[in-house]
Amino acid sequence: MTRCLFVTDLHGAATRYAALFAAIRAERPAAVFLGGDLLPSGLAAAVGAADRGFVREVLAPGFARVRRDLGAAAPRVFLILGNDDGRAEEESVLEGAAAGAWEYAHGRRIPFGDWTVFGYACVPPTPFALKDWERYDVSRHVDPGCTSPEEGWRTLPLPEGEARNATIREDLERLAGAGDLARGVFLFHAPPYETRLDRAALDGKAVEHVPLDVHVGSIAIRRFLDARQPLLSLHGHVHESARLTGEWRDRIGRTHCLSAAHDGAELALVRFDLESPGQATRALIPPPDLPA
Repeated sequence: MTRCLFVTDLHGAATRYAALFAAIRAERPAAVFLGGDLLPSGLAAAVGAADRGFVREVLAPGFARVRRDLGAAAPRVFLILGNDDGRAEEESVLEGAAAGAWEYAHGRRIPFGDWTVFGYACVPPTPFALKDWERYDVSRHVDPGCTSPEEGWRTLPLPEGEARNATIREDLERLAGAGDLARGVFLFHAPPYETRLDRAALDGKAVEHVPLDVHVGSIAIRRFLDARQPLLSLHGHVHESARLTGEWRDRIGRTHCLSAAHDGAELALVRFDLESPGQATRALIPPPDLPA
């Protein structure tokens, strides 16, 4: 069996990381997937109001201790960032990957046994000011209440024209290529549009008398999963969705879609086996008494 753990949207919370490290030590999975929004607020870092040493001083040493403790039983760790993670921290993440703490998956295809892991961090336009990981979705449309990727803050500049011209749709076409994805595992931050995983708490809200869509996921990701049918897709981003819908999983054709996003203090821990992803489970792990 290829037992795996999946978490996302930890937002730098020491208690959630302590719970994660304890679970890895106890369960010894083959792989751990981290789906973005892992660090303290990226916007605060962009304006100099937050500690930007989290990756080097907390995250990498934590995974190094796990690897030291488990030795040959240590899991492979696949990681992407999310829209609340400043892209300036990508350099530290790459350093951690070079040191063996994890494998940085954004924009990459990574062989994993009989499977291939694909990582993609970007999300469609949001109302939030940090735009490092935002892309237009399938066109230059921006939903009411959101701001375009061409506005807001960035912790790093983009190449000329990229903010205006790049789309999630085109990125996914390049990332996936033309091959068969029947054994593909996609690590996304954004959920697919109009599913049980992208339901936001926007009921009854409007901007300039225009009602807001309660589904805030990516149309490009939804169309991609519909068309290409990978084995599994992992998602986060919309914290309250599982509470509002009562579901943390969905199915798009043959593709199993799982979310570990959660809007409580607990760590939402998704456990799955790549031989049988339909039997995945999700547990809410309360904060431990002591840090790992």
